[in-house]
Amino acid sequence: MNVSVVLFTADLRLHDHPPLRAASEADEVVPLFVRDRGVTDAGFAAPNRLAFLADCLHDLDAGLRDRGGRLIMRSGDVVDEVCKVAAETDADEVHMAGDVSAYAHLREQRLRRALESQGRRLHVHDTVTTAVTPGEVTPASTDHFAVFTPYLRQWSRVPLRDAFAAPRTVRVPDGVGSEKLLSRSGLTGLSEGLAAGGEGEGRRRMSAWLRSGIAAYEDRHDDLAGDATSRLSPHLHFGTLSPVELVHRARRAGGPGAEAFVRQIAWRDFHRQVLAARPAASTSDYRTKHDRWRSGREAREDTEAWKEGRTGYPVVDAAMRQLRHEGWMHNRGRLLTASFLTKTLYVDWREGARHFLEFLVDGDIANNQMNWQWMAGTGTDSRPNRVLNPVTQGKRYDPDGAYVRRWVPELAEIEGPLVHEPWRLQGLDRAALGDYPDPIIELPDGLARFKQARGLD
Repeated sequence: MNVSVVLFTADLRLHDHPPLRAASEADEVVPLFVRDRGVTDAGFAAPNRLAFLADCLHDLDAGLRDRGGRLIMRSGDVVDEVCKVAAETDADEVHMAGDVSAYAHLREQRLRRALESQGRRLHVHDTVTTAVTPGEVTPASTDHFAVFTPYLRQWSRVPLRDAFAAPRTVRVPDGVGSEKLLSRSGLTGLSEGLAAGGEGEGRRRMSAWLRSGIAAYEDRHDDLAGDATSRLSPHLHFGTLSPVELVHRARRAGGPGAEAFVRQIAWRDFHRQVLAARPAASTSDYRTKHDRWRSGREAREDTEAWKEGRTGYPVVDAAMRQLRHEGWMHNRGRLLTASFLTKTLYVDWREGARHFLEFLVDGDIANNQMNWQWMAGTGTDSRPNRVLNPVTQGKRYDPDGAYVRRWVPELAEIEGPLVHEPWRLQGLDRAALGDYPDPIIELPDGLARFKQARGLD
């Protein structure tokens, strides 16, 4: 009997899974997940993501058991562990999804060489974690698109492959050893409002979103208080949902809301094709502005105030507190908080990106780093010096202040749009705010400093 191994990475599902489908052509399949020591050593194994990962692994194991199989769990160096399992089961082939980070590329190269030295083959499958393969669409003059709109035009013309059904049966060889699955119990530092993970939960959320949320998405996606986004980003990050299937189903739903939602999936693919072509952009400026970011004690104090949600600008503070509580933040909040840190406080975007990755359950290198660079003006934004005014933005996207009052209880008694400018209160009204801080910087001062730093004054 011939055996294949399917190595699960950021694709923790059974539906629409090309590597599993290909591996299932063998007589027996080893569904394998390796808790990667390299990810842990790099500091990427944040508590919120570990908890969500634990949910995903338990759900995946349950789905495999329903089909007669089980998930094999190992820990250590991915290459070593995959080779051990392949040797134990005398597997001919290993199947896995492609990825775009520099670390993923190195892992793939090492694994291919190691397996070939054993006389085995590695098959890397595209369109598992993206709808369109990075590099499939390119401009005439270079290896990737640096501007989203022309990328979207070509991306939208690519015919997507069909989505595959989940396998009916998965036959696993007898006697393959497995560690206990990762568990939420014992994890500390979790966000109190962290969502549940797993393919079952992801598919329930997807169905509910397509049924009752997507139609209004075009009109409501920036509504901070309405929370009218899909909240599917953690499931896309861990691969409990297929972007290919999601695009197919959204297009079948049709309408402006679906078009706007598909555009967000295209943004996700866009960032991946940028990072695939320029892997150094995860830590270095994609387009440098030769910034000399603020440092020292003053910058540290401002950064800590930003992290704690105590900048004195309510919509910024609300978003930062939502991040800590849920391990997630509304997309409009991500834009506002990133602009405030990099443009108003003039602090290095890498500081913000690291903090987000400490909490975001959907935090991945491509989306997080490239979106931070976009807001810092060092990325692909065609208007790199734009600055978002937190007061104006708060009044526009949280007009009656409900989002701020939800996350900044010190301001709960302030009615209407004045909640975005609590420093205008006087006397007893101001005293009632307790220890809510005054703004840590005046907006005109921050703007002037930024313009001077960028040579715009």
